[in-house]
Amino acid sequence: MAHILVVEDEEKLARFVELELMHEGYEVSKSGDGRKALELATNNTYDLILLDIMLPGLNGLEVLRRLGNSHPTPVILLTARDAVMDKVSGLDAGAVDYITKPFAIEELLARVRVALKLHPVEGSASSAGATDPSKAQNSPAEDAANGVYRWKELVLDEKKHRVTWKGQEVSLTNREFEMLKVFLTNQDIVLTRDTLLEKVCGYDYVGETNVVDVYVRFLRTKIDEAFDIKMIETVRGVGYVIKSE
Repeated sequence: MAHILVVEDEEKLARFVELELMHEGYEVSKSGDGRKALELATNNTYDLILLDIMLPGLNGLEVLRRLGNSHPTPVILLTARDAVMDKVSGLDAGAVDYITKPFAIEELLARVRVALKLHPVEGSASSAGATDPSKAQNSPAEDAANGVYRWKELVLDEKKHRVTWKGQEVSLTNREFEMLKVFLTNQDIVLTRDTLLEKVCGYDYVGETNVVDVYVRFLRTKIDEAFDIKMIETVRGVGYVIKSE
């Protein structure tokens, strides 16, 4: 999970950016003061810094200059100024990109993704997690060998008994976890209630097959409804399916 430092003295904007970044699965720290931001950036390892130019204490360009070109963390400047020289000064001082306020959050998030991809920071949280099979972009066979199963941006890590959507953890009971694993390992295959019952509860389970409907409803509540997606589809009169596309 990438760790981003947001340096912005407009409190409402800083909070808005923080929430949007967290929604995308990033870890976020904030500062509204140039001197404090310089201290944080010097003493901690971040994957990216979003740095406003107009700051109390030290302005963003001075913070950037004091960090120096040798500082490993990429910086995107946030500025209300539209002057070419401010942008040029920031890029010359080591910034990898800039965005002029007011901006669309979608554009900011896109620039964040590009900066993180093009400028990985050695020793950072995200680079340390690059060897984590649940985060690596492996082939399905390699993932399965590591006990990792995916559907779009949903990741189930069997060894860690962990499920995430876009990096955000999903809390499941053991039986919900096992049912989700059955779905993910049988994508595009319609699973009957009897099949799900056997795979999740065991061949010797004595009870009604509608228990499957109950657990499907729990999964839909915790995943489909929680993240506004449609993962588990009902095949009327047969059972359920997760489609890979």
